[in-house]
Amino acid sequence: MRRLAGLLVVPLLLLTAACGSDKGSDSDSATASKNGFPAITAGAKFGEKPTLSKGEGDPPKELKTTVISEGTGAKLKNGDAIQVNYLGQAWDSTKPFDNSFDRKQPFDLTLGAGMVIKGWDQGLVGQKVGSRVELVIPPDLGYGAQGQGDIKPNATLVFVVDILKATTIPASAEGTPVAQDNTGLPKVGTNTDGKAPTVKIPEKTDPPKKLVSNYILESKGEVIKETDSVVVNYVGLLWKDGKTFDSTYTTGKTQTFPLAQVTLKGLKNGLIGKKIGSRVLLVIPPDQAFGDKAQQSIPANSTLVFAVDLLAKM
Repeated sequence: MRRLAGLLVVPLLLLTAACGSDKGSDSDSATASKNGFPAITAGAKFGEKPTLSKGEGDPPKELKTTVISEGTGAKLKNGDAIQVNYLGQAWDSTKPFDNSFDRKQPFDLTLGAGMVIKGWDQGLVGQKVGSRVELVIPPDLGYGAQGQGDIKPNATLVFVVDILKATTIPASAEGTPVAQDNTGLPKVGTNTDGKAPTVKIPEKTDPPKKLVSNYILESKGEVIKETDSVVVNYVGLLWKDGKTFDSTYTTGKTQTFPLAQVTLKGLKNGLIGKKIGSRVLLVIPPDQAFGDKAQQSIPANSTLVFAVDLLAKM
């Protein structure tokens, strides 16, 4: 099945040609080029927007990582939900193709989940929270021969990445099972083994016309706000025939949703106010889903059913 994350959430601009301003930082500090890494010519401190010199000579053919300044936090491992700021430019350029500093919106991802280019997933593992690192990424770990937007084919990429925070993701929601409506709403499994919960939609029953957002497992975690990014596992089904149209469990990779950017109204409204660590049933009527527009395997005017594990927030 095709992933729906790009429909549920406004795609972030990481690694695209949608750049912000490329003005330098106010800092006059600079880091000398070492071992073939382009120099940081301004904004060298963690948290400052850096500027980078052009790479000298031929770019390396393998991934290279250097620590500009080392933090004191935990080491990153695959499966961690992390939040970073970054600036990226091509080896043979002095103009960034993208950065999060100008947007004033850090980027959230799950490390090792294939959400970003391979050079990121490989280069950030083992780095400490609070560190600033520089990555030089060869084409085969970047965008390869196809390029991306303003990124030319076979481009070597250079990134400065500030690691802001990291959270270890649990395998499943936990909490106290909540009594479920056995008549007019789907029945959701309460397993906590990291596997997809069962979802049984009642037969010959009309779907509710208003949004349903009910706890299946209720934890004692923090309440989710609209400004949060949440790390989730979910399974999504059609009310009409009970067919699964999307599931993170099939790929084994969680999704991170910045709620402020979620475009599916019922998904956003149904998760705000719920507690991290819980499992939630959402029944989303068409007017809070995709309305009269068909999307991939979702017919027009569909009522959607989600079982969502709220694993962490960033």
